[in-house]
Amino acid sequence: MRIQSLATYNLQCALDEPFGWSQDRIAARALQLVRVDTDAGISGWGECNAPAADALIHACLAPLVLGEDPRARARLWQRMFHALYNGGLTGGIGGSAVSAIDTALWDIAGQACGLPVSELLGGALRTRIPVYATGLYYRAQECPDQLAAEALAYAEAGFLGMKTKVGGLPFQADVARVEALRRVIGPNLHLMVDANQAFDAAAAIRLGRALSGLDLQWFEEPVNALDLEGYRQVRVGLPDMPLAGGEVLRTRFECARYAQAHLVDILQPDVVNVGGITEMQRVIALANALGIRVYPHVWGSPVMIAASLHLASVIPPTASARKLRPWTQEPVMEFDQTPNPLRDELAARPFAARDGYVDVPTEPGLGVEILEPALERYCRQYRITENA
Repeated sequence: MRIQSLATYNLQCALDEPFGWSQDRIAARALQLVRVDTDAGISGWGECNAPAADALIHACLAPLVLGEDPRARARLWQRMFHALYNGGLTGGIGGSAVSAIDTALWDIAGQACGLPVSELLGGALRTRIPVYATGLYYRAQECPDQLAAEALAYAEAGFLGMKTKVGGLPFQADVARVEALRRVIGPNLHLMVDANQAFDAAAAIRLGRALSGLDLQWFEEPVNALDLEGYRQVRVGLPDMPLAGGEVLRTRFECARYAQAHLVDILQPDVVNVGGITEMQRVIALANALGIRVYPHVWGSPVMIAASLHLASVIPPTASARKLRPWTQEPVMEFDQTPNPLRDELAARPFAARDGYVDVPTEPGLGVEILEPALERYCRQYRITENA
């Protein structure tokens, strides 16, 4: 079996109501899918969140993998990484481009042998993954009643935890917003805050101390992702508040800086950024050996949701216990609840949470069937590179 072609699809859909976080406000959802085709009639899907990556995929990476056996995932990953390394391109768009192709190769390998990706990874430790609701974003007009209704809807849907944003309002308004959410959902549901790198260390510590009585499960991305000293200062300044981060990191080499220094309690690699399934498996092993929990960051299409579920199914407990519990030893996974037709309409069977869990796919490969009509409806740019 040989790789015959690579195709990229830049997808976009408008939203009825924009929403935002500390760094941005969006009126549309966008992502990029990559399809790898073989001469055996098997195609695999991957995803990245960097639309400009298609130029890199077609000009640089496609020539490295066309004509190769798609099952040689480690060899092809290393070939792509090596081609980008000396130019300093393994981060950013380069890391996302490698991620998309690598994930598609795992999809092909699973289909070729009739096994789900979780089995190729060594066999699932769990058949369903506990998830938390990501929502509660900032709106153009902040409405406490609307925010409360959204939080109650997540609780009524069976989610055991939910995450909201901080860093987009003045200090006291942010504090009041999180306090109101805790009152609405009560003391028994998990509540997390995500600053999306909005603060310096002093501001993050100030906010964390103001929220310290709300029993937050973690404080996510309090400072710039490259500010390792800032993370260390927040760690010292908020000794009783778990820290999380890592969604923007590429490769095990960037993740290692956080893990080895224990700058976070929870590492959140994103399969569409970190280097695909191949590299994320390495990051999981690294973090687990150092006693750091891995909770996959997920904010995209059914392709990345499926890949993340397979990976979450094989994450070892951190640490071990007679009765393993989510949020303590067992991993939990992000499950985006914001409006997103690209998440809800692309797959023949969209993923859904039941009682706070999502089932790990059992079909061969990723277990995702992409619907061509939906793909065509939202595609804004299509490119293909074929083997000569």
